[in-house]
Amino acid sequence: MSDFLGFDWTSLFWPVAVLVIGFFAYQILQKFFSLSKNKNTNVVLQRQLTNIVFMLLLIIIFVLVLPIEDSLKNQIIGLIGIVLSASIALSSATFLGNIMAGIWLRSVRNFRLGDFIEVKGMFGRVSGRGLLHTELQDRERDLITLPNLFLATNPVTVMHSDGTIISTEVSLGYDIDHKVIEPLLLAAAEKAELDKPFVYIEKLLDHAIVYKVHGLATDINTLLSSRSKLNACVLDSLHQAGVEIVSPTFRNQRMVDEITYIPKASKAKTTKNKKSSNGEPESVIFDKANKAELVDQTRQQIEKLEDSVDELNKKIKESSDSEQKDKLKTKQQKTKDKIESLKEQLIIEETELNKEGKGED
Repeated sequence: MSDFLGFDWTSLFWPVAVLVIGFFAYQILQKFFSLSKNKNTNVVLQRQLTNIVFMLLLIIIFVLVLPIEDSLKNQIIGLIGIVLSASIALSSATFLGNIMAGIWLRSVRNFRLGDFIEVKGMFGRVSGRGLLHTELQDRERDLITLPNLFLATNPVTVMHSDGTIISTEVSLGYDIDHKVIEPLLLAAAEKAELDKPFVYIEKLLDHAIVYKVHGLATDINTLLSSRSKLNACVLDSLHQAGVEIVSPTFRNQRMVDEITYIPKASKAKTTKNKKSSNGEPESVIFDKANKAELVDQTRQQIEKLEDSVDELNKKIKESSDSEQKDKLKTKQQKTKDKIESLKEQLIIEETELNKEGKGED
């Protein structure tokens, strides 16, 4: 009966069994990744790589159990190897290069989520980091995806976490003494709440002197607002001192009767606008980067608390005093409760982060 129509149907048992077992194993694998989705931000990449390796192994095992001659099996496996080798060779220049660059960037740790960086004229906050790419959120709130190989082969400027120097330029005529201008610019920088201000005379042009005022902005999260505020304070400081900010080559066809171009101070009472609940405009511009920074900080806090739990566990084992052990166990339990609370918070933060921009990474 097994030789029905001249074919041994029992020889198909193992190929069919491999397909059935492979199908259920694949379902279990997908279920595993679904359950661990909220615990690992790189789960999508791990899932894709695992699926590729799993399918490749399944194909090889299926070929090995096929009821065909060994020489033909070797030829099929050899063909699979050639195709795989060719694919890796063609894509390794970029794919493996980006993976190695990603590992290198993480080992160097020159920047992290939420940092302001600039590379090749592109400026923004780091809103995402993967094995193959890094994501920036720019001044227009748009997301820029940069290959890790690009970051590894180009100079990356990282804003110092304790603050960065911001500056602005203004060109004034030679008819005004620089000893008058420099104190006014320093006063403007102080009014803009910048620390340790200083002024450089940048250039001596044929028609004007270029002054550049600098100051330390300690809160890098309000970097754009601080630059705008500095410009406004420079305008106010110079205008209030009667200094006209206009090029010596300025021309106007109207009869102006030697009117200086300094706006008159408004007589209307200025009302202080209440800040929105989000604070500065940076909270809107860099919203995804802010959320990514919160996720990173929560992760680091969980890691520190887990290390603390391990240390407490060692102390409990080493302690011989029962009263001391009870205190340590109580402290350990509180720490574990805090970890569970932070993990729940992390799930919420990661869910909100994944809804931003392009969604899940």
